[in-house]
Amino acid sequence: MGAQRSRSPWPGTLAVGAALVLGAWLLRDGGHLALPPAPGAGQALSGFAPVSVVPPLGPSRPTRIRIPAVRLDAPVTGLGLDRDGHLQTPPEENRNLAGWYRDGATPGQRGTAIIAGHVDNGSGPAVFYDLGALHRGDRIEILREDGRTAVYQLYAIEVHDRKDFPDDRVYRQAADAQLRVITCGGAYSEERGYDGNVVAYGFLAGTTRPGTNV
Repeated sequence: MGAQRSRSPWPGTLAVGAALVLGAWLLRDGGHLALPPAPGAGQALSGFAPVSVVPPLGPSRPTRIRIPAVRLDAPVTGLGLDRDGHLQTPPEENRNLAGWYRDGATPGQRGTAIIAGHVDNGSGPAVFYDLGALHRGDRIEILREDGRTAVYQLYAIEVHDRKDFPDDRVYRQAADAQLRVITCGGAYSEERGYDGNVVAYGFLAGTTRPGTNV
C-alpha cells in the first residue's frame, strides 16, 4: 500500500459482523521508485488449502509481527472502520507499522486473522515491501498481549488484480486458525497507483507459552 491520493482506497466495504471485506485492498501511491518484489507463479495456492490441526488460542490482541525470512520485526496496531465502512489504514508516515482488523479474529484464534500494511510511502519501502518475496513454508510469528506467540506457516503467496480479487477466499472466516497478510502490489502507474494486492496465506502451525522462544 502506498500513500492515498484522492478517493477512498477501499473499493468495497467491510461487514463487521461477518468480518468480510467486499472488494480488493488498494491504496493510491505517491513517490513510488521501484516495484516491490512479486511472488512467482510457483508460490500460488496448489490444490486444497492446508487446515491447521494445532489447538487454537483464546482471543488476545497482537503486539508485534515477525517474518524471519525477510528480517521483518514490526509493531502492530488495531484498525477499525471509517465512517464509510472502509477499513482504516496504519498511519502512512510510520513505515514500520502493521495493522490488524480488531473486529475480526485475533492471531492464534479460530477464524481468519487479517493483517495489513503499506508496501511503501513517499519516503520509500514500508513494512510489507518484501511480502512478495516470501515462499511457501516460510513462517510468520505474531506476538500477543498474553505473552503467547502464534506461529503461522505460509502455504501460498499470490498477487491479485483488484478487478478479480477473490474476496471469499481471502476474507471468509475459516473453521480453523488462518492468517492473511495483505499489502498493495501488481502493476503500477502514476494515474492509478497499484492495480492489485499481494496476499500471503498461512495456517496456524504452532504456539508458544509466555517466556519461551519461538
